[in-house]
Amino acid sequence: MGIFTTLVPVIHTLTAHSKSFLHPTDLQLYLLTGSLSAVLDNAPTYLTFLTLALTLHEPQLHLLNPADVALFANQCPKTLAAISLGAVFFGAVTYIGNGPNLLVKSIADSAKIKMPTFFGYILKYSIPILIPILFLAGWILSR
Repeated sequence: MGIFTTLVPVIHTLTAHSKSFLHPTDLQLYLLTGSLSAVLDNAPTYLTFLTLALTLHEPQLHLLNPADVALFANQCPKTLAAISLGAVFFGAVTYIGNGPNLLVKSIADSAKIKMPTFFGYILKYSIPILIPILFLAGWILSR
């Protein structure tokens, strides 16, 4: 609940100042959404960037209106896919990027199963394996 409460001022600020932003590409939205999703939960990250994309596309569109979101999804399916995939895929980069990651680590630790440390996981798995796959997915998405 706290994450979504603190998200309200961010969404209002993005909406109010969206005219001063350049229009990010789908690849940029994928990478920005993903980067934040790696260290924050993916749901608020998704909502933040979906709000930004809606506002940049048509300032009168509103996230709380399902018809507006449906209109945006029909007009900009690749942008919606970029934001969605970035939020979901990058959650696996860290233990804190997605709630179940931390839960699985905690269960494994309590069962005395050796798990990598927070930074060990990033250095051993995320950087050499996962990040290249995520960049490849972004490249494929942007084509």
